[in-house]
Amino acid sequence: MKIGIVCYPTYGGSGVVATELGLEMAALGHEIHFISYSQPVRLDLYTPNVHYHEVVVMDYPLFEYSPYELVLTSKLVSVVKNEKLDLLHVHYAIPHASAAYMAKKILRSEGIHLPIVCTLHGTDITLLGKDASFEPVITFAINKSDAVTAVSADLKKDTLEHFNISRPIDVIPNFINMKRYENLKPNGLRSQFAPNGELIITHVSNFRPVKRVEDVVKVFAGVRKQMPAKLVLIGDGPERYSVEQECRQQGYCDDIHFIGKTKNIGRFLANADLFILPSQTESFGLAALEAMAAGIPVISTNSGGLPEVNQHGFSGFLSDVGDIESMTLHALEIVQSPEILQQFKVQAKEQAMKFDLPNILPQYLELYKGLHVPLV
Repeated sequence: MKIGIVCYPTYGGSGVVATELGLEMAALGHEIHFISYSQPVRLDLYTPNVHYHEVVVMDYPLFEYSPYELVLTSKLVSVVKNEKLDLLHVHYAIPHASAAYMAKKILRSEGIHLPIVCTLHGTDITLLGKDASFEPVITFAINKSDAVTAVSADLKKDTLEHFNISRPIDVIPNFINMKRYENLKPNGLRSQFAPNGELIITHVSNFRPVKRVEDVVKVFAGVRKQMPAKLVLIGDGPERYSVEQECRQQGYCDDIHFIGKTKNIGRFLANADLFILPSQTESFGLAALEAMAAGIPVISTNSGGLPEVNQHGFSGFLSDVGDIESMTLHALEIVQSPEILQQFKVQAKEQAMKFDLPNILPQYLELYKGLHVPLV
């Protein structure tokens, strides 16, 4: 089977999931073609059965804004025809599903049938979907896809509430490859970050306002008052400056390590004791799942799809958005003794196993099969 995967190439969860899905399909012997404006961050081009096609947008003086969607459409038509693809799996409704639909119509005029699977990841619904100027295009792109999936039941509910959807939406959650976390062990970074055996709290995000990174620092400060602790912040974005200002004003910058963006998150998670994700909303919470796969209990908000990932009282705890006191108390409850912390670490890994690749991949294979695409 020849599958085209269209995704954003950045560090966000949608690009990570799209890339991992493609790589696993390639490992099964399928031919995978990634199509994006730059190479996805987790894509290894030396992987057998994997190909990458770059969407190059030229700078034309005629256009004030480059017409990316039209260039993407033309690229999709070219790749489908030249590589004889059986299926396009696009991640995000716009511009990917809308461009895929235009490509499908062009290809149909040439006698080529192209099924389209659209996976909704969140921002296309929770952010763009609330902008009236995008609503007609998103609705149309979803309804015209041959199959639509959402990464959580909560995201499906939001989609049906915000758009006039006339077709079914299947919930297929994000996944993790637990094999990649089997050999994670504390390494030299632990002695570097916590030389005196302090508790290590970690957070990973793109530092956008919706992630509420300042709340991470506030929870950390509350825990730090009760026991020695260090905070490791992984990622970068618009809120980093305000977080740095906050820690300088409070005088505990020496206890906070800003790592920045990194592809190898696992080597940092291997040293952590607790993960904090106080987001305003998360359509799924892939960062929390990655932490649990590494055996790290999670303190998160109860918004969006997070309750579907983080089991309250088992893999960690859930609190209302902005409830710093509750999150701090929950964090202290987990780390109050080495025995309780170890119990939660084991349970976090057990919860992550529910989202292990072998449990999720067959759902995609069944979806493809339902589109009458030969799985050979």
